[in-house]
Amino acid sequence: MEARGIIAALRDSRGLPAEAAQWFAAGLASGQVTDAQAGAFAMAVLIRGLSADDRVGLTLAMRDSGQVLEWSLPGPVVDKHSTGGIGDSTSLLLAPALAACGAYVPMISGRGLGHTGGTVDKLESIPGYRTDVATADLHRIVAEVGCAIVAASADIAPADRRLYAVRDVTGTVESIDLITASILSKKLAAGLEALVLDVKVGSGAFMKTMEDARGLARSLVTTANGAGCRTAALITDMSQPLASTAGNALEVLEVMETLTGASVNQALWDVTVALGGEALVLAGLAGDAVDGEDQIEEALESGRAAEVFGRMVTALGGPADFVDRYPDRLPAAAVVRDVPAQAAGFIAQIDTEALGHAVVHLGGGRLRGGDRINPSVGLSDLQPIGEPLARGEALARVHAASDADADRAVAAVQAAFRISAGVPEEPPLIHERVA
Repeated sequence: MEARGIIAALRDSRGLPAEAAQWFAAGLASGQVTDAQAGAFAMAVLIRGLSADDRVGLTLAMRDSGQVLEWSLPGPVVDKHSTGGIGDSTSLLLAPALAACGAYVPMISGRGLGHTGGTVDKLESIPGYRTDVATADLHRIVAEVGCAIVAASADIAPADRRLYAVRDVTGTVESIDLITASILSKKLAAGLEALVLDVKVGSGAFMKTMEDARGLARSLVTTANGAGCRTAALITDMSQPLASTAGNALEVLEVMETLTGASVNQALWDVTVALGGEALVLAGLAGDAVDGEDQIEEALESGRAAEVFGRMVTALGGPADFVDRYPDRLPAAAVVRDVPAQAAGFIAQIDTEALGHAVVHLGGGRLRGGDRINPSVGLSDLQPIGEPLARGEALARVHAASDADADRAVAAVQAAFRISAGVPEEPPLIHERVA
């Protein structure tokens, strides 16, 4: 077997047998497959597509190109994945809530990608928190605490790391088949029994239309189930930020306010509860979604999820008193400035991707691969669609490192909001379930 034959078969619509997928993934991981061959492979998949069986085969091959975790725990191993958005910090709420309900959650997460925030970047705003941990430490912390949110090690799905880098420079990022294999190869390498997916749709998502979001959700769900992991997806709205903050430390602050009951963002709460209810059903810990949602709400309201979160932070090197002292432990920006509305009326539309880019340009994300993130910068007090405003009233609040950065961010945020005289129709928070 060799790369040219596999690529030619894909080019000619003859498919990707499981043994060919295994050979090619191993070659990506070892370096036997060249960058040129990887690019040709990706383009062939993009243009010709894969069958459902071939997509499962590629996903499993990429999973098996590196380490696959194994668990021996008294409860089910569960995780959640989001396709990315703005102000979406549900992972930080959901992992400890699921753990408080009897699940075990080895949540291997990513950094910011493009205009979207990354769970790993958010947690690294907590002083001392380590996201790069050895496999033995991950096993120990998950067993003792119930959850650990960490970054993927170099041993997890190395074929995907190689193929993703090639896709990024060959115009093949958009392939649903390759997106599916990329996401699931890493998740399935964590040794999961159940997975809930949050597929975002709208102006702040990678999938802007319901047709595209539904196609990705169906591909992910059928492939994961075909690979032996019980999976369902919710398609949730990203036509506006999910919560009222966007930026690493600011989102952690909002999460802690929600976990401790100091101030609850209802949209963030509702999506977390809905995803958690689905996850508990998939894991066999709830009879139906209503039962699962009730369990998640109780874990959040009682403070049990906050207690688990605090133990996770401590186990991963963060402050032992973080839950009690989080406002003092998180970094704060030097410049804080309100963004005045330029007209009176109702917020009718938000370019949510533009808000994400504003956070990146403040230093809250990466313009280039090696950029250092400033965890303190971002946006807070973001107003939602349908909110009535007087001229000059705040659309949001900018947290910046300098006055010049704040000036640019204020202009960018103003441009991202459209205000109308009439009351707009507010989008649903959860569009549909895919199973």
